[in-house]
Amino acid sequence: MTVSTVATWVVVIGGLLLLCKPVGIYLYRVFTFQPTLLDRPMKPLENGIFRVLHVTRDSNMSAVEYGVAFVLTNLVWGIMAYTLLRIQGILPFNPEHFGNLNAGLSFNTAASFVTNTNWQAYSGENTMSYFSQFAVLQFLQFVTPASGAAAGLAFVRGLSGRQLGNFFVDLTLVLTRVLLPLAVLFGLAFVALGVPDTLAPYLHVHTLAGQSQVIPRGPIAGWEAIEHLGQNGGGFTGANSANPLENPSALTNILQSLAMGLVPVAFFYMFGLFTGKKRLAWTLIAVAGTLFLTMLAMIYFPESAGNPIVNALGLSGHANMVGKELRFGMGGTSIFETSTMAFTTGSVASAQDSFLPISSLAFFLGMFLNMVFGGKGVGLLNMLMFVILTIFLMGLMVGRTPEFLGKKIEAKEVSLTSVAFLLHPLLILVGSALAVATPAGLAGVFNPGPHGLSEILYGFTSGAANNGSAMGGLGASLPFYELAIGIVMIIGRYASVVAMLLVGESLLHKKAVPQTSGTMRTDTPLFWGVLLGSIVILNALTFFPVMALGPLAEHYLLVAHHVFG
Repeated sequence: MTVSTVATWVVVIGGLLLLCKPVGIYLYRVFTFQPTLLDRPMKPLENGIFRVLHVTRDSNMSAVEYGVAFVLTNLVWGIMAYTLLRIQGILPFNPEHFGNLNAGLSFNTAASFVTNTNWQAYSGENTMSYFSQFAVLQFLQFVTPASGAAAGLAFVRGLSGRQLGNFFVDLTLVLTRVLLPLAVLFGLAFVALGVPDTLAPYLHVHTLAGQSQVIPRGPIAGWEAIEHLGQNGGGFTGANSANPLENPSALTNILQSLAMGLVPVAFFYMFGLFTGKKRLAWTLIAVAGTLFLTMLAMIYFPESAGNPIVNALGLSGHANMVGKELRFGMGGTSIFETSTMAFTTGSVASAQDSFLPISSLAFFLGMFLNMVFGGKGVGLLNMLMFVILTIFLMGLMVGRTPEFLGKKIEAKEVSLTSVAFLLHPLLILVGSALAVATPAGLAGVFNPGPHGLSEILYGFTSGAANNGSAMGGLGASLPFYELAIGIVMIIGRYASVVAMLLVGESLLHKKAVPQTSGTMRTDTPLFWGVLLGSIVILNALTFFPVMALGPLAEHYLLVAHHVFG
């Protein structure tokens, strides 16, 4: 392990830990309507929006009302995006004269960006006009993560004994007090570090070799800021953050990794302030942090050891740098890829298809769990889903009605939480099964053997987890995958969130019970171990069989020096 690797990891991980508390305190103050430094510039704007929407800061909704507002608002954004992409060719800011998108691609892209997935069945620099990039897709990159954060806030309020709040108030405050200010800061930093941001046409240049070349550009720095701050992940270009226009140096690579985790980690600490259980918040951070470090090790060490077949040729000692960027090195690549999977961002600084199958397990792990900090709000919501399931299982073992935050966990809460938990693997496994069982699905598989299955599984996992990254060998632009993954993204985004909002409201209306000697404390190292074990076991029981047919089978065959042509 090199000094640069250690330094990169220390800066990213240490930075997130140091910023977790102050950013979490700021979030708590914003969403409990306490004074902050941004009151003077932002309050007039917010008050104007609230007047138009006929709401006030102290407005409240029921869980059903909050869920309906969440879903219908996203539906309106999705219809708007679909319509504008279908007529892209006649809209302004299109210097390269790109035409309209077809119906399938427009649906898939609209569904992808409105669900905060940002799965891309297209190459941005060859498909999207500047208007589509910044006025349609970048708009969604702001509002859709804000809506997910709002849902997470409502759930936290319910757990803390407060009313759920108002969706439109929360959405507005996430935008004005969190995403917009941070996007300006990071956007300016990226411009200063060499990321272009312009509406000028593409450059047509003559190379030193006498050839002509088109160099795409556009409003990239602003895109990169909200792409990572909002856990969006969709690249301005097809190569995403592996493209030097989007991510030119090791420093921008570090900043993008920090941007991905800044708000999601702080949301965990904010939860502790809302509930008055800061030790519990640190316990949950420790659980997610343990899984984060596990994923980082699963990526870095196998890739650093190199490809077994290459090593057998006497070339041991060479890292598997195929598909990786030399300007980041293995250390910078590993921390970026871990971050993008842990925080469900989906941006990539290397080719996912080039990783060893044993390393790709870390990618699957992050998306299967969907709570290694995860996206802002939604990641915390998924972590608390596992907390409730763990407490229920512990209650079964000791024959006692489980309690969480002074509220009894009973049949209704367990049923809704189980639905939210089981929906995720159902979408992944059913979607993958349909793909391998139909000619339309198999038509998109360009690699034989277990790797082909891994690519299918990765595509549906990415869609269900609202991650958006992809292995490069799947025909994602085929109608089957445009439709199937689009549907998976929509169900995966909304159904579980609405179920957990109902859980939050149910706990809100329960009477608090006093803590006794039989109450299982949730802020101890013991609970850290039990929660971590429950998370691993529940997901292993669900996903191990299909992993054995995909990445694990491919790894064993690779060790045996067997490859598929």
